[in-house]
Amino acid sequence: MTTTPSDFVTSVRCYARISGYDTLLKPEPRRSGQRLIMSKPDYTALVDSAEVYDVADRTPLETATLLSKRIGNEILMKREDLQPVFSFKLRGAYNKLTSLTDEQLGHGVICSSAGNHAQGVALAAKRKQVRAVIVMPQTTPTIKVDAVKSLGGEVVLHGDTYDDAYAHAKEIEAQESLTFIHPFDDPMVIAGQGTIGKEILEQAHGPIDAIFVPIGGGGLIAGIASYVKNKQPKIRIIGVEADDSASMKASIEAGKPITLDHVGIFADGVAVRRVGNETFRVCKEHVDYFMTVDTDQICAAVRDVFEDTRSIVEPAGALAIAGAKAYLSETDTKNGRYVVLNCGANVNFDRLRHIAERAAVGEHREMLIAVEIPEEPGSFRKFCEAIGKRSITEFNYRYGHQRKAHIFVGVELRAGLNERTELIKKLHGLGYPLEDLSDNEVAKLHVRHMVGGSGTNIEDERLFRFEFPERPGALLQFLNAISTDWNISLFHYRNHGSDHGRILAGIQVPPDESGRLEAHLAELGYAYWEESNNPAYAMFLA
Repeated sequence: MTTTPSDFVTSVRCYARISGYDTLLKPEPRRSGQRLIMSKPDYTALVDSAEVYDVADRTPLETATLLSKRIGNEILMKREDLQPVFSFKLRGAYNKLTSLTDEQLGHGVICSSAGNHAQGVALAAKRKQVRAVIVMPQTTPTIKVDAVKSLGGEVVLHGDTYDDAYAHAKEIEAQESLTFIHPFDDPMVIAGQGTIGKEILEQAHGPIDAIFVPIGGGGLIAGIASYVKNKQPKIRIIGVEADDSASMKASIEAGKPITLDHVGIFADGVAVRRVGNETFRVCKEHVDYFMTVDTDQICAAVRDVFEDTRSIVEPAGALAIAGAKAYLSETDTKNGRYVVLNCGANVNFDRLRHIAERAAVGEHREMLIAVEIPEEPGSFRKFCEAIGKRSITEFNYRYGHQRKAHIFVGVELRAGLNERTELIKKLHGLGYPLEDLSDNEVAKLHVRHMVGGSGTNIEDERLFRFEFPERPGALLQFLNAISTDWNISLFHYRNHGSDHGRILAGIQVPPDESGRLEAHLAELGYAYWEESNNPAYAMFLA
């Protein structure tokens, strides 16, 4: 029997309806031949018909009063941190489940996630009374594992990374005929997240200049941008990424989705090495601008949210506020009206110490400097007089030289970057040799916590910064992996309550063995950076 184009179109529509995509696919036959063209998803219609409110709340759009006054613009916070699972992720997960057939639901669903998507899928499945298997890396903090279990999810711990968990989840999917729920690259998931954009337009009660949206894999911003741009195209959509995991910005610049070699782990909720094909397409079409922020700016934004709401968001949840502050400052914009997404609040309590330490630097309320002063009585008092009526937040010192001393100092600032510049100029004018360490990652993460002074008679020392998957016994495993072929001459490790540990290590390596060491480090698979030329190392540890 010969199949005509119209017969083929009908069969595809039937399949689309069975799969829950009846409103999504609108195939049309080509005039030449029988090849079909599938139109792009109609996200406006998909968002308008999305079923999310069986599990999701219509979260408030609140004015950040203190922040708005301080930066001279009205900032409206969309409070997705107030959802039942403290994140927007349940919207997309539930909308996807509503599109599945009874047969698919009967088999159950599966996903891979170490965080908010896992909880969203578990809650959505619980409400639908279907089985949910959640594959999580073994490095996932207990608080997140327990949260998924409490929602009825069957937790499978596998591997050290998300990629390991994803691969194992796909194996289980095939073995047990489960349906995989993708965290972002699925039209029904995108549409579920897009209901946030619809709510913003309904709640704003007035003009909006721009909406700042965090980007991980791109599902959230794709849903919001596609809906808002169709309804009110003059509203700018600005995507914000962490500067060490900016996979969407890199992909847009490259003109196609690319895979990053490494992503930062601080804002773990958006630490995605590769964005989705569909989310890339939508963002390329509808997002006006892409920008990045660093760890200190994110920590400062966490503090901003707390000061306005007395709530604590996770690093990814503060990304949009950090982006809005940076953008409005850089463009010197005043009297505008902007929306930011507080997208999640699943933060480990242990991480708050680290966030608080970095927030002051990110807000330019503190500067860190390394200063050389004479090793003589009264020199510290004279230095404090030079600082003036500013609070010293930190002072680290150890006797190490008969004529000069190197001190690590934190100084409280009241006027931000201008005051920082003026103080450095003043200290230089008084003859103090110094290094501004406010933007030095090694200084902020390690050196400020180290004591003991510079090493003596240590030959061929090279300094490296490492990241490794955090779990019980991981530190010993790391030390064993580094090998006993070279002496470790310096070491600092501090648990920050995250999925990965951070280490600063000095390794004595004779010049003729440098190549062998570098080959060994590459084989280990740990992310690492050499810091042998870092000025903080030179002044305090070398």
